This record gives sequence, structure tokens and C-alpha cells, in this order.
Amino acid sequence: MNKLFILGLMVSIFVGCVEKKDEKKEEVETARNEMVSQKDEASADVAFPIYDFDGFEPMLHKGDEKTYVVNFWATWCKPCIAEMPHFERINAEQKDNGVEVILVSLDMPHMWKKQLEPFVEKKDIQSRVVILDDPKQNDWIPKVSEEWGGGIPATLIYNKDKRTFYEHGFTYEELNNELHKFIN
Repeated sequence: MNKLFILGLMVSIFVGCVEKKDEKKEEVETARNEMVSQKDEASADVAFPIYDFDGFEPMLHKGDEKTYVVNFWATWCKPCIAEMPHFERINAEQKDNGVEVILVSLDMPHMWKKQLEPFVEKKDIQSRVVILDDPKQNDWIPKVSEEWGGGIPATLIYNKDKRTFYEHGFTYEELNNELHKFIN
């Protein structure tokens, strides 16, 4: 009888914990009509979509007619900030040629409101900005590229026919030359 009571108590505690965990997770529709999993209320008011890797991964494998330039960066990374104007210039120049620039912020949650949002606003970033918030880097980094050691800046350029990964910063000329291998 005691074993049955203890088992029932353990099951009810477990179910209660699962329900509380599910309450903290909610779906939020962004301005681009994407469904993004929010971790808690504190991140619900962030200006950019927040993804775990499972939610983000489809952005790495689109098979449409576009060429994607996916840059992994953070506001605390000086080489990332130095190359940011080049991605913005590519975005402005190539938008009408089927090129989409996606800037994937790897900033930590406590930096989103204090650093990321002000940086994007101050620099008038027009490229698409998303946040990748997944602490299991050892799992998802090789899914982006087997060649990636995890350092940033890092960039993936791909389309339905070709993909190349770069774990270094770019000058405008280097980035433009690499992009032209995909769109010419």
C-alpha cells in the first residue's frame, strides 16, 4: 500500500513539473508570420524571432530559387561587427537578384534587449536578423557545417545547387566575389 502511495505521489509530482514547464513555453507569431518558440515571458518582447536549432535548421536547407547568405555573429565579436557593413551592402545590392541575407545572432539572452536591439537600430540593419538560442552547440555546429570549429564570424552561402561554409571574416570584395560564384 505504501509503495502504491509513493508511486502515485511521484507520478503527480512529475506531471505537475511537466505542466509548469509547458506553461512557460508559448508560440509567438512574428511580423513575418513565422511561429517561433519563446522560452519565457522575458524573451517575448524581443524584436527578433528566437529559435532553438530545430526551429532554425530549415533556414539552412531551402530549395527555392534564392541564394542565401547566412552569417553567424554576435555584438561582442569585433570581427563580426567589422564585417557587418559588407553584409548590409550585399543585402541592399543583391536583394532584387534573389539573394537573402540572414544575420544569425548568437548573443546571450541577457544581451538581446541591452545590446542586440540597440545595435541593430543604431546601425539601421536592414538584413533579416534572427536569434539562435540553443546551448547544445556541440550538437548543432556540425549540422551547419562539418568544417565549423565553432568560431565566429562564420558564414554559409548556399542555394539549391551549391553550398560553401566560411569560418572567417570578409572584406566587401571577398564576400562579393564568393557570392558571385553562386549567382552567376
